[in-house]
Amino acid sequence: MSWMKKMERKFGKYAIPGLMRYVIVLYIIGVIIDLAAPQLYTQYLALDIGAVLHGQIWRLVTFIIASPGTSIWMALIVLYMYYMIGDNLERRWGTFAFNLYFLMGILFNILAAVITYIVFGDSFEPGTYFLNMSLFFAFVTEFADAQFLLFFIIPIKGKWLGYLNAAYFIVTIVGGLLYYINPEISLWLIFRLGIPALPQYALAALFSMLNYVVFYWLYRKSFRPTAAQKKMQRQFKAQVMEAKKVERARAGQPRHRCAVCGRTELDDPSLEFRFCSKCEGNYEYCQDHLYTHQHVTKPKNQEDAKR
Repeated sequence: MSWMKKMERKFGKYAIPGLMRYVIVLYIIGVIIDLAAPQLYTQYLALDIGAVLHGQIWRLVTFIIASPGTSIWMALIVLYMYYMIGDNLERRWGTFAFNLYFLMGILFNILAAVITYIVFGDSFEPGTYFLNMSLFFAFVTEFADAQFLLFFIIPIKGKWLGYLNAAYFIVTIVGGLLYYINPEISLWLIFRLGIPALPQYALAALFSMLNYVVFYWLYRKSFRPTAAQKKMQRQFKAQVMEAKKVERARAGQPRHRCAVCGRTELDDPSLEFRFCSKCEGNYEYCQDHLYTHQHVTKPKNQEDAKR
């Protein structure tokens, strides 16, 4: 039994069906807080590792309610999109696997914030942007042909958006790493292209990609066929090949044959064949002998049989 299947058997009862619906409710709360008291989230709810070390443990959970948009209309659009993404992923993977992926995303997000605090002494708070992007990468992997409306007008397949976002992440990571080697490149990316090429963002983007990579490594590995399943697959393929050989062998044989003249559809494709309802047995006749043949009946006794 694979690692993930063992985990599901042991902890699957704790998985939350329809998890993304509850997450969307948390995001809506975040939108309301952002509209009513914009500073409340940063001061008391954001993932500030320095504050966590001073006892504000709730921040390890409450950072999830970060508003996903800069305006209410953008937030509503993003909420609908991520509800659709999460709901479809849960249907594809199952409740436990989707719960595990989302939980891993939260943990990787926290880990990135902890390392940022240790290395840079900065309580950098990326919100849920990179967490949601890891969901998006998983979605376009599973549903590569799903269509999105770019700028609400241009239809584009999900896989191309995935490639664009992957390129954005790579530039963010590389630009952030180059900040200590050549800051001018990072500054150019920030001010010219709007890419947050800073070490903190690079670390958050890297851990978001790690969540995607690690989960898919575990997920794919867990569904590799066992030795018994591989044997069954080989046997099934052998049976299919044998059936195809028999079918090819029968391809040159006739399907119909007249019981009187012996002609088949291979002799004359225009011939029609019918079974006689009065003959006792499966006797088939061509159109020329269907009404002129002598009916075949079984003998009623031994004397008839001798005759």
